[in-house]
Amino acid sequence: MTLPVGYFDAMYAASPDPWGFTSRWYERRKYALTLAALPRPRYAAAFEPGCSIGVLTEQLAARCDRLLSVDLAEQAVATAAERVAGCPHVRVRPGRMPQDWPDEDFDLIVLSEVGYYLGDADLDTLLDRAVASLRPGGDLVAVHWRHPVADYPQRGDEVHERLDRVPGLARLVRHEEADFRLDVHTRTPPPARSVAEREGLC
Repeated sequence: MTLPVGYFDAMYAASPDPWGFTSRWYERRKYALTLAALPRPRYAAAFEPGCSIGVLTEQLAARCDRLLSVDLAEQAVATAAERVAGCPHVRVRPGRMPQDWPDEDFDLIVLSEVGYYLGDADLDTLLDRAVASLRPGGDLVAVHWRHPVADYPQRGDEVHERLDRVPGLARLVRHEEADFRLDVHTRTPPPARSVAEREGLC
């Protein structure tokens, strides 16, 4: 079963940064690897569900012409909106996934530490909607913690294994460590091309 809103409200009530996004080297390094894995230097329209307090949002903003970020926790949304207040091309709003998936299309979707909070049916719906709203040739990034967490309906590896089976996607990048997994998939058709192929190097 998908974790309820109250779970996250309690986390933010206990701490404004409950996962240490602003304080841990682990998180800073993971964000740097996520940004480095993006196959394109810039994107026209990006979507980040589950943006939390907007630490990654702020960094994605520098790579996107337009960015929509959502979170189901009101306190997180307020913090994220304040963090990117100087970025007029970024919208931050409340939203619960997958129910409030936007009726827009994107060339980048970032699922960072969000899939394992969802029950089976909601995760399937989220992945279906992600593919449906991803433009041909667009990129879908997934990053998840690999260690078990008793409260979470899914493990990170399970999210990525399900993503590998979704029709219409081809994996370009796989980065796996003991702690987290990072995958980048491209919407097909057209056929997926590596960064070197995109730049005519091979």
